[in-house]
Amino acid sequence: MRAPRLGRRGTVLAAAAGSMVLLLVLALAVPVTRDGLAGAWCSATGTGCAPGGGPPGEEPGSADDWRLAMEPVEAATWGHYLALGDSYSSGDGAGDYRSGAGDDGCYRSENAYPARTSEAFAFSGGFGFVACSKHKGAQLLEEIGEEDAQLDAIGEYTSLVSLGIGGNDLGFTPVLRTCMVRVPLVSGGVCQGQEEDIDRRMRAFDDTLEDIIAEVRDRAPDARLLLVGYPRLFPEDPSGMYYTLTVEDQAWLNETVRRFNDRLRATAREADREIAEQGDVGSVEFVDTYTALKGHEVSAEGAWLNGVVLEGLTDGIRVDRSSFHPTAEGQRAFARRVRTQVEEGPDRELYATRETVDSAGPEVLARDLD
Repeated sequence: MRAPRLGRRGTVLAAAAGSMVLLLVLALAVPVTRDGLAGAWCSATGTGCAPGGGPPGEEPGSADDWRLAMEPVEAATWGHYLALGDSYSSGDGAGDYRSGAGDDGCYRSENAYPARTSEAFAFSGGFGFVACSKHKGAQLLEEIGEEDAQLDAIGEYTSLVSLGIGGNDLGFTPVLRTCMVRVPLVSGGVCQGQEEDIDRRMRAFDDTLEDIIAEVRDRAPDARLLLVGYPRLFPEDPSGMYYTLTVEDQAWLNETVRRFNDRLRATAREADREIAEQGDVGSVEFVDTYTALKGHEVSAEGAWLNGVVLEGLTDGIRVDRSSFHPTAEGQRAFARRVRTQVEEGPDRELYATRETVDSAGPEVLARDLD
């Protein structure tokens, strides 16, 4: 059982108080110069070091460094791979679901990009698949400590985490339903009229995502965290109606996804910048899937997205959960983007804690994934 944890904000406050005391001690103990104080802080805490640097006297990646420099694939595969997220990550709509999909509602598919990624690389600690349909980012945080909480599956020996989350926080399905279940010529503007509410949800999700990233790094500071974006649903230049969706509706929905991806990318970039500046281990990287389905959007011949599936024609029209979700081929396209990111890594050196990697033997890894 995991020991009770302080909330993130409580931890931050406690750490800040301790840091102030340490800073005062350092200020009295070393020459009051910018370089002198920064070097002392780096030596005492291992943070605040120059990018890619470490405490004075430790060459980055050398035998004396507490960090171990690693190539991108090695940094991703020395431990466990954990896949977190919502229906786009669980593979809802891609078929070939794992047993119990109808019972827990998670619809984890063997065709989903996490499953394909697990097959593409030799992860020393194996693969944990906990992404679940309908999950929100806020839910990932609220369920910490409960049975089957996604974030609690992450452990010290997790080396790669993929996370696709946020679509349900923005209400993608209700947004699409509002756009589609109406008469275009009578209800013009109702689709784009949702933009203010969506913008508000995007701003709220910024904080949620930062908290999720912090939780992942608390549990697995050495892990590479891949934040997977969302695809464009319609052609770049729609040529006509798709059901009740006008060309303008389709273009607006595409732009909404693009804007959300931009926010995800910016949050990942800022988190990774802080890691690099502190000379810390692990990473946060964005995987761009916006054009992964190019030429195979929902209205195309041979689409890699499920089309609209309507239910309840006699007792109220509903858009089925699998509508606008990638098929097995669409998930394969996502897997190619994820695989490329795993192989190429961020545009900087990657490090893991030497002691953690050295202790990650088969028995330890088997125990940690249970």
